[in-house]
Amino acid sequence: MNEIIINALLLLGLLGGVMAVILFFVAQKFKVIEDPRIDQVDEALPKANCGGCGYPGCRNFAEVCVKSASERQSLEGLNCPVGGNAVMKQVAAILELEVADVEPQIAVVRCNGTHNNHPSRVSYEGASSCAFAHNLFGGEGGCQYSCLGLGDCVVSCDFDAIHMDAATGLPVVNDKCVACGACVKACPRNIIELRPKGKKDRRIFVSCVNKDKGGIAKKNCEVACIGCSKCFQVCPYDAITMADNLAYIDAEKCKLCRKCVEVCPTNSIHEINFPARKLKVETGDGAVAAEAAAARKAEKVVKEKPASTEPEKPSEPTA
Repeated sequence: MNEIIINALLLLGLLGGVMAVILFFVAQKFKVIEDPRIDQVDEALPKANCGGCGYPGCRNFAEVCVKSASERQSLEGLNCPVGGNAVMKQVAAILELEVADVEPQIAVVRCNGTHNNHPSRVSYEGASSCAFAHNLFGGEGGCQYSCLGLGDCVVSCDFDAIHMDAATGLPVVNDKCVACGACVKACPRNIIELRPKGKKDRRIFVSCVNKDKGGIAKKNCEVACIGCSKCFQVCPYDAITMADNLAYIDAEKCKLCRKCVEVCPTNSIHEINFPARKLKVETGDGAVAAEAAAARKAEKVVKEKPASTEPEKPSEPTA
């Protein structure tokens, strides 16, 4: 009995030794030597693992950067939206490359279907999820393109950059947005878009994605784009295109002249962070112009000749 146990132990030991030798040679054969710069680049990244760069995580993005630097000697097309230009310059310095600045972006909500503009006609009762509700009905106000207001975009954001406004029923993006794109992917209606922040944080965009014809769109929402093409006709920079009864402003071509905003009959084009417009005096009608000129002249006379405070002298009797 003891001899059987001893033989079994010897056989198992011998088998284990042979397998260990085989595994050792296999490991040597397929050993991968990792570039030490990957750890350095990974250390420079913000560790958000948000996927905004287009890769699963910061470690994977670091590997792609090092590979691109080794094979192409360039970081073109690679960007960390959370870290921005400052982080990308650190990455480029580690890899002994140069990188061009990328214009910062921010998420914008292209829907203005507030409770006032888009009153509810039906009531939704079900799971509190936009993705779920999107498959069940068109929307409480009848617009099948409008924001459902259930907050999937808020849940997806890891940076506390988007919240639901109870007064309007729409999501609001704040300055914490890093343009990771998580809210864009979470919205089943595709109403959230990443756009350049713009000079002085100013931007213009059509806050509507409704592709219905004008009459139907206007019936469902007071501020819907009706596809009238007036903005398209006045744009001097070819920044506006018309497709599927909907206007779209190309942020790269737009020069922020605001001519499109002035002619939009439904106020569906939003201008963000611009100064208040100056009121213009209508000069086309002669009566209006004359009245305005008379008012200015009267005001000038009052300023130049203030009323006298001395008592009026009595007139002398005549002989």
